[in-house]
Amino acid sequence: MNASATAILEPWNKGKLAGQKAPLRLKDIWAIRVRLQLAGKRRDLALFDLAIDSKLRASDLVTLRVRDIAHGKHVSPRAIVMQRKTQQPVQFEISEQTSEALADWIQHARLRSENYLFPNRISSSEHLSTRQYARIVKAWVTSIGLDPTIYGTHTMRRTKASLIYRRTRNLRAVQLLLGHTKLESTVRYLGIEVDDALEMAERTEA
Repeated sequence: MNASATAILEPWNKGKLAGQKAPLRLKDIWAIRVRLQLAGKRRDLALFDLAIDSKLRASDLVTLRVRDIAHGKHVSPRAIVMQRKTQQPVQFEISEQTSEALADWIQHARLRSENYLFPNRISSSEHLSTRQYARIVKAWVTSIGLDPTIYGTHTMRRTKASLIYRRTRNLRAVQLLLGHTKLESTVRYLGIEVDDALEMAERTEA
């Protein structure tokens, strides 16, 4: 087997902590976003953009209510959500692009302040389930030719955090953005090399 073939077969997470889903690249984000826009999928576009911006776990994302991210008809530039897993608040910024997608969806679906942001259309549950969300994410990545076994709901949580880490190399900042209580959890979600993570942590503490 030649060197080029070996490179192609090399897994994305070689040398990294195992068990984590790959984050999306910038070109992947735009490819999915454009497809959703062209298809007129308002809910999916709002869900996709908010998942990227918020970095929330699936269980927190699907249970958001309109009032959590908007006041009246106006989407807030920043939101604070109490995490179910840790019972700790996490804050995130809502970009202008995400704000527009959310406002369009809220108006189109005629949602009220107390309504779930992503209501369930087909079952007795009031909001989208985490299982349904996982299927939606699978459809997104499949639509642009990515392997759905490599990506999942954690992909959406990790994507922006990974982009921020690559740009800043600041583990502590990413830890706060993800609402992690332990730095080790941040390392796992980023899927970064262990030696790199330890070195960054030592620099931050110094």
